[in-house]
Amino acid sequence: MKNHLIAPSVLAADFTQLGKDLEMVSQSEADWLHVDIMDGRFVPNISFGMNIVKAMKSVCTKPLDVHLMIVEPEKYIEAFREAGADVITVHYEACPHLHRTIQQIKATGAKAGVALNPHTPVHVLEDIIADLDLVCLMSVNPGFGGQKFIYRTIPKVRALSDMIANSPAF
Repeated sequence: MKNHLIAPSVLAADFTQLGKDLEMVSQSEADWLHVDIMDGRFVPNISFGMNIVKAMKSVCTKPLDVHLMIVEPEKYIEAFREAGADVITVHYEACPHLHRTIQQIKATGAKAGVALNPHTPVHVLEDIIADLDLVCLMSVNPGFGGQKFIYRTIPKVRALSDMIANSPAF
């Protein structure tokens, strides 16, 4: 797999033309389609549920990268996988038993990822980095687009890269 993937976010779509926009992504050189799932509790916004993900999967030919910005994501992993999620990313901050949650995602056959909020240091992933297929470093506070970039993310990218390079699993 490539080190860098392009995954446009469905939140940037024109929802009155969602099918058309998903077809455009399908015909593009994008690698995945990123789908932010927000519950209004973990983040102060609400987005899509499983039925919308299932509908997206029926139109979009790209793998669906489903980012669960929700409390208790372990309750919904199987449902989002059944709806069509190819990649499921959970937040470190929402998972008291992160290793168990990652195993749960992988047991469904999906790729497993972890997202870190801007204030969370990357070293929290040291014990699980070898089990992950991706890490999403949030460069804004999750929940809304259009925020100002948090520049402290840049050294975190370097630290994460070093952690991966120094992991015996890689």
